[in-house]
Amino acid sequence: MALQLRPNCENCDRDLPPDATDARICSYECTFCADCVETKLFNVCPNCGGGFAPRPIRPTQEWRPGVCTTKQAPSDKRVHLKYSVEDVAAHCARVKDVAPERR
Repeated sequence: MALQLRPNCENCDRDLPPDATDARICSYECTFCADCVETKLFNVCPNCGGGFAPRPIRPTQEWRPGVCTTKQAPSDKRVHLKYSVEDVAAHCARVKDVAPERR
């Protein structure tokens, strides 16, 4: 099962194509841009409370049969936060000083 590779930052709606090096994901594949993760979310996923890691790049070339963006297409469904800006800020403030591995 391949990652969805969601096409946008859930916070600011910035486009994050499959080859974006500034895409970050949590363990639930919540997707945000590096700028939002670092300056607004403080490495706290506003959906689950976990931390973030760089999203892997899916190869465009089929180096092995069936494994590339044309054979396993990235998602085109844009996802947006369901929480208010105030709620996200409060949630991140509560959690940001707890190391991700202790959350």
